[in-house]
Amino acid sequence: MLLLLISYLGGVLTILSPCILPVLPFVFARTGQPFRRSGLPLLVGMALTFAAVATLAAVGGNWVLQTNQYGRWLAMALLAFFGLTLLFPHLADKLTKPLVAAGDRLSNTAQTDGGGIGSSLLLGVATGLLWAPCAGPVLGLLLTGAALNGASAQTTFLLLAYAAGAATSLAVALLIGGKVFAAMKRSLGAGEWIRRILGAAMIAGVAAIALGLDTGLLTRLSTVATSGLEQQLIDRYAPNSPDVQANPTPAQNNPQQGAMMASNAMMASNAMMASNKQMASNTMAPSNAMMSAHGSNAATAGTLPEEGIMPALDGATQWLNSKPLTAQELKGKVVLIDFWTYSCINCLRSLPYVQAWAKKYRDQGLVVIGVHAPEFAFERDPANVSKAVRDLGISYPVAIDNNYAIWRAFGNKYWPAHYFIDATGRIRHHHFGEGEYVQSEQVIQQLLEEAGQKNVANDVVIETGAAGAQMAADESQVKSPETYLGYSRVQNFVSAGGVQQNRNADYSLPAQLTLNQWGLAGNWKVQEEHAALTQKGGRITYRFQARDLHLVLGPGKDGKPVRFRVTIDGAAPGAAHGSDIASDGTGKVTGQRLYQLVRQSGKVAEHTFSIEFLDPGVEAYAFTFG
Repeated sequence: MLLLLISYLGGVLTILSPCILPVLPFVFARTGQPFRRSGLPLLVGMALTFAAVATLAAVGGNWVLQTNQYGRWLAMALLAFFGLTLLFPHLADKLTKPLVAAGDRLSNTAQTDGGGIGSSLLLGVATGLLWAPCAGPVLGLLLTGAALNGASAQTTFLLLAYAAGAATSLAVALLIGGKVFAAMKRSLGAGEWIRRILGAAMIAGVAAIALGLDTGLLTRLSTVATSGLEQQLIDRYAPNSPDVQANPTPAQNNPQQGAMMASNAMMASNAMMASNKQMASNTMAPSNAMMSAHGSNAATAGTLPEEGIMPALDGATQWLNSKPLTAQELKGKVVLIDFWTYSCINCLRSLPYVQAWAKKYRDQGLVVIGVHAPEFAFERDPANVSKAVRDLGISYPVAIDNNYAIWRAFGNKYWPAHYFIDATGRIRHHHFGEGEYVQSEQVIQQLLEEAGQKNVANDVVIETGAAGAQMAADESQVKSPETYLGYSRVQNFVSAGGVQQNRNADYSLPAQLTLNQWGLAGNWKVQEEHAALTQKGGRITYRFQARDLHLVLGPGKDGKPVRFRVTIDGAAPGAAHGSDIASDGTGKVTGQRLYQLVRQSGKVAEHTFSIEFLDPGVEAYAFTFG
C-alpha cells in the first residue's frame, strides 16, 4: 500500500516537470467540453496506455520498443490531424470529405460537446503512446523492479498508480484551465482564436515530440527539483524497500562492500525513454539502483539446505567457449553459476578463485558457467565481452545475458553472485560478493562427494597468484566508496555550478578537496552513465584513501586511443603507479574497460589523484578502490 502511495505521489509531481509540456496542448484542447465525457476519458486512456507500454518496455525487450515506435508515429499523425482541424476548420472540412464516414464522424465528434467519449479515449491512447515522463527516482525504481523481476500484477498496479497520479494533476489543470478559457470566451469573445491557438499548440507539441525534445532538451530544463522531492518521498517513507534500494549508503567502515551492484534502474529508465526515442539512448542497462549486501550466507559443510530447482538457462543472447547449455543436460554434474560483468572490480577480484576451482575440479564433474550480465552499455557489446574473456583467460562456458533473462530466472540482484547446484539440479548454496572463498570451495567438495566422486581433494585454494586489478583488496585501508561519473548516480561532486546534464559545459575545480570529493576541469558532457570529454586537456581530480585506485574508461565513438597523464599530489606516481600506466604517470585508453591507475605499498594515507587527458573523446564511468 505504501509503495502504491509513493508511486501515486511521484506521478502527481510530474505536473511540475518540463517533460509534461508537449502533452499539455492535447489535454487543454478538451477545455470547454464536459469533463466526464471529454477530459476524463482522455486522461484514462493516457494513463492506461502509458502503464501498459511502460510495463512491456521494461520486461519485453526490443520488439516492444520497435512496435511502440510504430504506434507513436500513428499517434503523432492522429494528433497532428486533430490539431489541424482546430487551427483550420474549413481545411478540416475539405480533408474529411474523401475519408470514409467513420473517419468523418470521429473528426466531428472530437470537436463537439456531446458523444465525445470514444474519440476522447482514442486521443488519450495516442497521448499515452507519446508521453515520455522524466525518469525521476520513483519511476526509476518502478522500472527497475519490472526489469529485474519480470512482469507481475504488482508492477502493473504500481505503474498505474504513477500514471493515475499524473492524470490527477493534469485533471486539476484541465478543470482550472477550462474555467479560465470559458471566462475569456465570455468576456472577450475569443473562442475562435483560443481554438486556433490550441490547434497550433497541438501541432507544436507533435513537432517537439517528433524531434525528440520531450526526451532530450526538456529532461534537462527542470524548473523545479522534482527528483529531489521524489527522493525525499522514498527516503522518508520507504528507506528499506525489500525490492529495490535506491542509492544505499555503503558500509560505514568498509565502503567497498557497497560495490556489489544490483542491476541498473538506469537500465529500466533508459529502456522506457528509448521506447519513446527510437532506442536513441542506452537500452536498459537497470536510476542504477545499487544494492549493498556482502556475502554472509555461508553454510558450513554438512548442513547445506535445498534452495530450489536450478532455473533454465534459456534467454542468453550468445554463448562463448561452449554451445548453449541446458539445465537438463547438466544433471549429474555439480554446477557453479557465476554472475559477473567485466568492468566490475568485485567480479574481477573473485574471478581468479572461480578459474582455479574450474581447473581443479573439472575432471571430477564440476561445470563452471559464467553469466555475463552487463552494467554499462558498452558491456552489452558481444565483441567487448569476447575480448574480456580472452584477456582474462576464461576457458569455461560464458552465457551473455544482455536481456537479463537468466538473471531474472535466478532472482539475482548482485555482482558477483555464486550459485552452487548439486548433481540432481538443486541449488544448495549461494554467496554474494567477494570473500568466503574457503567456505565456497568446501561446498564444491561436499557436492562432488554427494555426487559419488571419489578422492575429492580436501585442500583449498589459498593463493591464486592474482596481480594487477585482480589482486585482493586491502579492505582495512579502503576509506573511499565506489563513485560514478554519470549524472544518474553522481555524489560528492564539487565542481562549480554542479553537473550540467547532457550538454557541453566548462567545469573548474575548487582550490582544495576533502576526502572523497571529486570534480572535473575542462569542457565535458556529463551523460546518464558517463562523462565525455569534448576538448583535450580536461582533468578529473579525486581526493581518496585506498591502496588501489581504478577508473572505468573508454575511448570516444571513433575508437581512437586517448593519451593521459596521472599525478598523485601533483607529482608523477613513481612506484605507486598502477598496472595500466608507467611510473611517469603516462598511459593510453585503448578500450572500454577498468584501468588500474594507482597501486601503493605500505601504510596508506589521503592523496589527491588527478588524471589529465591529452586527447579529446574519452568516456569516464566509475571510480573503484581496493
